[in-house]
Amino acid sequence: MRLAAAALVLLLASTALAREVAGVNVPETAALGDRTLQLNGAGLRSKFFVKVYVGALYLGQKAASADAILGADAPWLVTMTFKRGVGKGQIMDAFKEGFENNSRADLPAILPGLAKVGEGLKDFKEGDVFTIAYVPGAGATLTPPGGAPITVEGKKFGDALLRNWLGPKPADGDLKAGMLGE
Repeated sequence: MRLAAAALVLLLASTALAREVAGVNVPETAALGDRTLQLNGAGLRSKFFVKVYVGALYLGQKAASADAILGADAPWLVTMTFKRGVGKGQIMDAFKEGFENNSRADLPAILPGLAKVGEGLKDFKEGDVFTIAYVPGAGATLTPPGGAPITVEGKKFGDALLRNWLGPKPADGDLKAGMLGE
């Protein structure tokens, strides 16, 4: 009971310190294990003028350069708050396209991790929050709403995920700029 009360207090405190992006409250901090990460930036992912999700990037220290973020072996967290329903297949296709566009040299090493992720995903509904976190030494953990966390070990897979948003060919340039705090 005390834990639930403490969680409620933290939730209320975090929403009080939130910024709004496309109607979604984005907290200024997020917990990753025993760490508190700072909001680096947030933006809207849209495709053909359709609002898909609000993405937020949390880091230990704010950074304005994609190269600095991608070059560090430091924890990070991305939240995706869906503005509309999106099928599992669409998410998997987007991840694969991002890997092909930004991590082509690493495809043989990272595609088995993507297959593992695909086994644990379901369709997303409007309002669902999907979190993706990287912790050095542990790997990337993807936590779908209402589902079990899916962990893929290794830095290569975590880097490939992050390059989908921050790489040279991101899925959405405006979202990249938002995540970099521009």
